[in-house]
Amino acid sequence: MNIHEYQAKAVLSGFGAPVPQGYPVFSVDEAVEAAKKLPGPVYVVKAQIHAGGRGKGGGVKIAKSIDEVRAHAEAILGMTLVTHQTGPAGKEVRRLYIEDGADIASEFYLSMLVDREKSQVAFVVSTEGGMNIEEVAAETPEKIITFSVDPATGLLPHHGRAVARALKLSGGAAKQAGKLAGILYKAFTAKDMSLLEINPLVLTGAGDLICLDAKMGFDGNALYRHPDIMELRDESEEDPKELEAAKYDLSYIALDGQIGCMVNGAGLAMSTMDIIKLYGAEPANFLDVGGGATAEKVTAAFKIITSDPQVKGILVNIFGGIMRCDVIAEGVITAVQEVGLKVPLVVRLEGTNVKRGKEIIAQSGLNVISADDLDDAAQKIVAAVKEAA
Repeated sequence: MNIHEYQAKAVLSGFGAPVPQGYPVFSVDEAVEAAKKLPGPVYVVKAQIHAGGRGKGGGVKIAKSIDEVRAHAEAILGMTLVTHQTGPAGKEVRRLYIEDGADIASEFYLSMLVDREKSQVAFVVSTEGGMNIEEVAAETPEKIITFSVDPATGLLPHHGRAVARALKLSGGAAKQAGKLAGILYKAFTAKDMSLLEINPLVLTGAGDLICLDAKMGFDGNALYRHPDIMELRDESEEDPKELEAAKYDLSYIALDGQIGCMVNGAGLAMSTMDIIKLYGAEPANFLDVGGGATAEKVTAAFKIITSDPQVKGILVNIFGGIMRCDVIAEGVITAVQEVGLKVPLVVRLEGTNVKRGKEIIAQSGLNVISADDLDDAAQKIVAAVKEAA
C-alpha cells in the first residue's frame, strides 16, 4: 500500500525526522488559507498523487506570493497529471500539499528498501538528488552507494557514518545525516515499510538537512498490525479492479497487456504470463484464484477480468489439486452467462475432477476453446486474439 507525500511526512515527523511545514488541502480556498499559515515568502504547491515525476509533469509549482498560490492551485487541482509513473492515462489531482519553501544549497537522494536476496534492509544513497535515480544508475552508477543492515544488529553508528560519507557531508551536517539514518531505519522497521524514498533530501543554506519529499510503500501482509497506516489509504488512487479483487481475497494485479489470465497458484500464474509473452503477446493481469476457490470467487475473478477494456482474450489455466476442475468450470459458465462473452476464451483444465470439468464446459453450449496443456493453451489464445484483431 502506498500513501501520499504529506501523509508520509507526517509519519516521518512522528519519528523525529526534519520535514518542512505544510498543510494538505482539497480546494483552492483551502490552499490560500494554508499558505497564510506558513512563514513564506516562498511557497510550494504540490499535487498529491501516488506517482513520481510530478515536477516534470507540471504538478509542483513555486509561488512567491499568496496570489500565485491561488493561481497554481487553480491550475493543478483537478488536472490530469501525466508522469513517467502514471502511464499515458495519467491521474486526476484531487488534493494538494501547500508547503513552506526551503533555501536549498544541495540536493541528495536517500532511500531504503528490502533487499530480498540478503533478507536485510538496504540503504541506497546518492549525491544526485532531485533526479530520476534510474537515469543516474544507468549513466553514472558509481554515484550510487548501497549497503545493507543486518537485522540481528540493527542500525549501528557506522551505518550513519556511511550515509554521511556517501553524501560527502562533514561536520554538523554529517552528524545530522547519521541521526537521520537512525530515525529512518526505526520508522522503516516499526511500520513494516517496503519502500522509503527521500528525493530530494536537501541541505539548506543554514546547514540543516530536511526531507523535502517523501514516498512510502508498506507491506500489505503486515497492515493488520498498523491500523493507523490503514486509515491513510486513498482508494481513489488504486485500480478499482484490484479493490474489487480484494473483496473476494483474490490476488490480482493489473498489467498493460491484452490477454486476461485466471490461474490457481502464483507459480503457475507467473508461468502462464511467461508463456503468453513467449508466443508474442502480453498478459493483462496477474490473477491467482487460490487453491481452494469457490464458484463464487471464480465468477468474481472472471467479471474482474472482463471489466478491463484492454482485454481482447482470456486464458483460464487450472491445475486442480485442492482446487477441483468442476468447480472452476461451473464458475466460468456462471460468469459467462452473467456478463456475456465478447472475446475469445481458452480453458485448460487438468487434475482433480478434470473429466467432469471438461464435460460441464462442453455441455454449456458456449463458444469456449479447449486446450490440452499450457503450451497448447497459450498458442491458442494468442492466435485467437490476433485473428480477432
